[in-house]
Amino acid sequence: MSSAASFAAGQGRVVIDALVATIDENAAMLSEIDGAIGDGDHGINMRKGFLIVRDELARDADLSAGLTLVGETLMTRIGGAMGPLYGSFFIEMGGACAGLERIDAATVGRMLAAGRAVVEDLGEAHVGDKTLLDTLVPASEAYRRSLDASAPFAEALAAMAEAAERGKESTRDLVARVGRASRLGERSRGVLDAGATSCWLLLTALATSMSALLTQEG
Repeated sequence: MSSAASFAAGQGRVVIDALVATIDENAAMLSEIDGAIGDGDHGINMRKGFLIVRDELARDADLSAGLTLVGETLMTRIGGAMGPLYGSFFIEMGGACAGLERIDAATVGRMLAAGRAVVEDLGEAHVGDKTLLDTLVPASEAYRRSLDASAPFAEALAAMAEAAERGKESTRDLVARVGRASRLGERSRGVLDAGATSCWLLLTALATSMSALLTQEG
């Protein structure tokens, strides 16, 4: 696959369907993880939002419209602290690819950078604080390094997904420093962070679905 590989923005429904499916299938796991040091509702809330998206997304929605709908839905129609963070993340990602007919590696890089920036601004957290940033930051950086090294689009997506998994796993040994879990101190060590886990699932679904579209068009 050449570095110039791309897929049609009009195939956005494929990507959104993959996001919906991964949250739907893993909602119980996310709530179980969240229940160890949080409210235990992360999977429930995320599933609620993504099923709304599934029902309301237009069949011919492009990637920007799909991601924007995800963001607006999570922002306004689910409970929990994660709604505004993920809502802003997806809205920014959707905005970064608005008006485009093709989605290439550089576009996804801009999407990730925009999403990461807004989460960092809103969340007031850093890598090491046991949050979704422990997944998002290394994943976005791995993607950028791949592009800087002129790696093919599909390889950059794979690097992103691999870094996301490593980031998610790193939260097991961290102590929560922000949010409700921070009140537990050392007792928050030894379990995964729910937000980092859902971020890993979502970034993996993005990588898998986009790679599949590249293969179809290649």
